[in-house]
Formats: sequence, C-alpha cells, structure tokens
Amino acid sequence: MNDHSASHLGIPEPASSEVDAATRRLLVALDALESAVERRRDADRNENELASRIQALGADRSRLADELDGSLVKSRRLERANREIAERLDAAIGTIRAVLDEGAALHEGEEDS
Repeated sequence: MNDHSASHLGIPEPASSEVDAATRRLLVALDALESAVERRRDADRNENELASRIQALGADRSRLADELDGSLVKSRRLERANREIAERLDAAIGTIRAVLDEGAALHEGEEDS
C-alpha cells in the first residue's frame, strides 16, 4: 500500500477546526431547513383547513340563499292572501253596513207610519 497523505501530493489538508466549523454550519443549515419544512407543512395544513372552511361556508351560503328564496316566495304568497282577505273583509263590512242602513231606514219608515 502506498501511504501518501494529501499533503505529500501538494494538496493542503484542511485543518480540523475548519472541518468542525463546516460541520457546524452544515448542522445549522440542516436545522434551518428542517424548521422551514415544518413551517411549510404547517402552512399547507392551515391552507387546507382554510380551504375546507371556505368550502363549508360556500355550502352554508348556498343553503341560506335557497332558504331565503323560499321565504321570499312564501312571504309574497302571504302578502297576496292578506290583500285578498282585506278586500273580502272590506266587502263584507260594506255589505253589513248596507244591510244595517237598510234595516235602520225600514225601522225609521215604520216609526213614521
């Protein structure tokens, strides 16, 4: 075996402190990368939760819009029915007044005779 070190070939060996410093920088960079991945994972999870909430709100909005449309139709029917009843009541009141007026007129005619 040839026992030549890198320094014998003209390539300087890195000092142990340089390797240690590079290793520490690599570990710091890996920790930062791991933190960034975790933050991204959290952001994606939050984004998915938000998308689910938005979808649920959209479904609620559609349901409420349908209920509102149904309520408006019912309200219009009730208003129409109310107008018809009011007209019928007015007609009945008019008829009752006319009958009462006739009765009063007949009663007065009988008293005059």
